[in-house]
Amino acid sequence: MKYKVFKDKISAFPIFSASQISSLTSNVQVLRNQLAFWQRQGLVLKLKRGLYILNEEDRKTNPSRAFIANQLVSPSYLSTEYALSFYGLIPEKTEDVTSVTTKKTVVIKNSLGVFRYQHLQPRCFIGFKQFEERGGLSFFMATPEKALVDFFYLNLSRFKAAAPDIFHLSYRFQNMQDLNKKRLRGLAKIFRSQKLEKVVDSFCEFMRLEG
Repeated sequence: MKYKVFKDKISAFPIFSASQISSLTSNVQVLRNQLAFWQRQGLVLKLKRGLYILNEEDRKTNPSRAFIANQLVSPSYLSTEYALSFYGLIPEKTEDVTSVTTKKTVVIKNSLGVFRYQHLQPRCFIGFKQFEERGGLSFFMATPEKALVDFFYLNLSRFKAAAPDIFHLSYRFQNMQDLNKKRLRGLAKIFRSQKLEKVVDSFCEFMRLEG
């Protein structure tokens, strides 16, 4: 199959899988060999094993890294540092796309960036919402409160004393006026961790002092 024919058939998809490729021809092995050749030419980019995207020039839609993060590992939703930066709760912009998942902790690196996933128990896999983007695509991201609780839980070792000043001196949390303290405490209870609850209580005290 010529690349132009392949591109015309697949360009409507923001990303595509090996199974979709197989449906395009009766000679799957030949097409897979061509796919490997197109990767070497930079016409097709490999996101992970079995998942691909056309080069930027040939795509009809240009999905965000947030959308791609949800597709690389499912189920997952964006959280921790990436979401905290998105909501303006920390001043730093994060290069890595950080998510949580009920699957194992994993890091996926490809030409579009670094995608980090941390494991949560299924009971803790709540507190996220859907965001729409151009082209009819969408992705899931933690609410501001859940992004914070996820971050605290997955980094408990950094909060040994749980003293309020750590939130200002080490992490420079900001723009906290719309955070719901009751929601924060309720989400923390789901994790069944007394240490996490103490950290969240300390953060709520920090919010009070900063407010």
